[in-house]
Amino acid sequence: MVLGALDARRTASATCEVIMTSPDTVHILFEHPDWLPPLIDGLEAEGLPHQLWPVVDGTVASAEPPPPGIWLNRMSPSSHTRGHDASVALMGEILAWLEDHGATVVNGSRAYRLEMSKLRQDLVLRRHGIKTPRTVLAVGREHLLATAKTFTGPFITKHNQGGKGLGIKLFNAPDELAAHLDSPGFDPGPRGLMIIQQYIAPREPYITRVEIVGGRFLYAMRSSTAQGFELCPADACQVPAPSTAPEVCPADGSSDKFSPAPLTADDPLVQSYIQMAAAEGIALCGIEFVEGQDGERYTYDINGTTNYNSAVGRQVGVDGMREVARHIRAILRGDASS
Repeated sequence: MVLGALDARRTASATCEVIMTSPDTVHILFEHPDWLPPLIDGLEAEGLPHQLWPVVDGTVASAEPPPPGIWLNRMSPSSHTRGHDASVALMGEILAWLEDHGATVVNGSRAYRLEMSKLRQDLVLRRHGIKTPRTVLAVGREHLLATAKTFTGPFITKHNQGGKGLGIKLFNAPDELAAHLDSPGFDPGPRGLMIIQQYIAPREPYITRVEIVGGRFLYAMRSSTAQGFELCPADACQVPAPSTAPEVCPADGSSDKFSPAPLTADDPLVQSYIQMAAAEGIALCGIEFVEGQDGERYTYDINGTTNYNSAVGRQVGVDGMREVARHIRAILRGDASS
């Protein structure tokens, strides 16, 4: 077999075993097991068998066909922060192998390449006529500082391969960035690729995230920035997580940090997101924007491995992972595409 398969109720550290699969088996490619329970619950509620494939190490034999079933990409761009330095690159090779053999993959290689690059996200958004903040990729101290000097007003830095708000810092001047680059806490991110981006001061203290599954608008969520803008609503937990699973997302419980946003599927920006996702092969995504002081809405992030916010989901009556499972069932019936 290509990778070690895990029984759905085990963790990634369990002994691997191969399990017989059928054409309606959902193969979950993942790196972080603590994010799996809501997805597994959704699949089980729809009666879909599933098999787990931890993408941490293993082998890919190019000539061997994959097991039958549908494959779901759940790789996180922050995997390196959990000691899984090879996961992102390994996942790219697995997706190439699956697609070469004609396997059906939800959020395949096109979506994956966007997930792993803030610069590519900006290129795609601009190509579809969606307004974004000015965005520049730079590598190396000299180029980071030279780029910062071309910005008027505040700017932020990000890791090009992001996730969990990694590398996000707000600066008012290039001198502040220079001091940060020389500090012990500076982290250049994977391969040293950094993004410098125009900071959009929000008109009101929140950012908005739009959730899309299979070309359908699920709901939109506001995330308060009152105590700082460095948050991702899919990665931030609402209650203290247990020490055994410090990064479980989404967390249950109430919080004034997250709330439903008054957007509908008819909103022109939502329609642009749906059309962009369909054109770029993105079945599952959470897209974030901020409304600036000028009243314009600036889109800055496309998340392909959204975890959904359970508290907001309950408020709007939508179970995000159940909707993912329903989309997969529609693909199996031939009523939807991956």
